[in-house]
Amino acid sequence: MTSWTTLVSAEELAAALGRDDLVVVDTRVLLSDRDASEAAYREAHIPGARYAHLERDLSDMHKPGAGRHPWPEASDFTAALSRWGIGPGHQVVAYDAGDGALAAARLWFLLRALGHERAAVLDGGWARWCALGLPVDDAVPTPQPVPYAGAFDPQRLLDAPAVQTHLEQGGVLIDVRAAERFRGEVEPLDRVAGHVPGARNRPYALSMRDGRFKPADELAVEFRAALAGHSPDEVVVMCGSGVTACHTLLAMEHAGLRGARLFTGSWSGWIADPARPVALRDA
Repeated sequence: MTSWTTLVSAEELAAALGRDDLVVVDTRVLLSDRDASEAAYREAHIPGARYAHLERDLSDMHKPGAGRHPWPEASDFTAALSRWGIGPGHQVVAYDAGDGALAAARLWFLLRALGHERAAVLDGGWARWCALGLPVDDAVPTPQPVPYAGAFDPQRLLDAPAVQTHLEQGGVLIDVRAAERFRGEVEPLDRVAGHVPGARNRPYALSMRDGRFKPADELAVEFRAALAGHSPDEVVVMCGSGVTACHTLLAMEHAGLRGARLFTGSWSGWIADPARPVALRDA
């Protein structure tokens, strides 16, 4: 049976709807109105899709100092998987309305860090699904809970002190926020502008073309240039809160460059301690 581990096209997913091993998860989020996306899900979604709320299901908002979207405990995340009827053998496909960055890739990397290989993101997301006129409905499923036990791979997840050590040891830190945020020219979300000293900027949107991920071979060339001879496991990726960074982790794995890690707190976690240094511009 076909397995997808990074991306799946809308056409492929549409043909697979109804498979017993397939669970689709809607992760749409509108940052300016957290409740609006769940309401949109209830109005229309891919048939059979469950809904995952970024802050309720894919984060632990009770961890001070860990950024705006703190990484959840494995026990809480696996409990959510169980509620959604997802077991270790299921093929999971996540989608959103933000090129995979809000927050389908976050769910993908949560599963990947848990060791769940059969997980993918819908390439083109909700927008392409609707543009193709593929089926939608408003029925909210009531899945039968299934057991799911597991633990996150701690090697894939770094906090701020670990990132500092990583940089001191010559590792690569890629910040995927927009260039003007990286340079500290604007900061719409966090109280301090700038970036972690030593970080490199590669906006996550560079992985996209016309709302879809670039071909794997093209991304491989671009990422190898950005890594400048470093292997993927020498790379840590960050963003503002640990959500859109997962989009670049997905793009790297799609390109065959597996093993990069996540700075879970990202910029909002870094600046939680005012003693940590901040860089401006590109220096």
